Amino acid sequence: MAMNTPISAGSRAGMHWWRRAREDEPQKMEERMMNFYISTAAALAVASTVLAFTGQSHATAFAAWQVAGVPFGDTLNVRKYPSNASQKQAAYPNGTILQMTGKCTGGLNLLEIAGQPRWKQKQAIRYQWCQVWHDPAQNGGFVTGWAYGKYLIPY
Repeated sequence: MAMNTPISAGSRAGMHWWRRAREDEPQKMEERMMNFYISTAAALAVASTVLAFTGQSHATAFAAWQVAGVPFGDTLNVRKYPSNASQKQAAYPNGTILQMTGKCTGGLNLLEIAGQPRWKQKQAIRYQWCQVWHDPAQNGGFVTGWAYGKYLIPY
């Protein structure tokens, strides 16, 4: 449109619309930014919740294993660390059901082998120490300890 050309009624309405759109733009931009922040915050909240539960999945799920194969009159010692020289926390006789965290030495995870045949699970932990969640004082004070896999079978 040339500078000398008079503005018609139609173009005035068009200019009015354009001016109004430009005036509304900061409000709409603010609204879009707020929606973006809310969506981002919600997505981060969901992602952090999923990560929190995923990171703890092996710590909160237990596998039940039974003490077996301990010589007559003897017990399976659960120790503070995975070593025969470590402090003894408790002793359990054959038939005792133990709550296993799933963590074993050698990078083995009982929860990952749970679908295999029992003999194969037993074979996998035969020479490993596996972490137990137990209450040695039987007072509600649960702690982790380690039991030698040779004397454990899947329950």
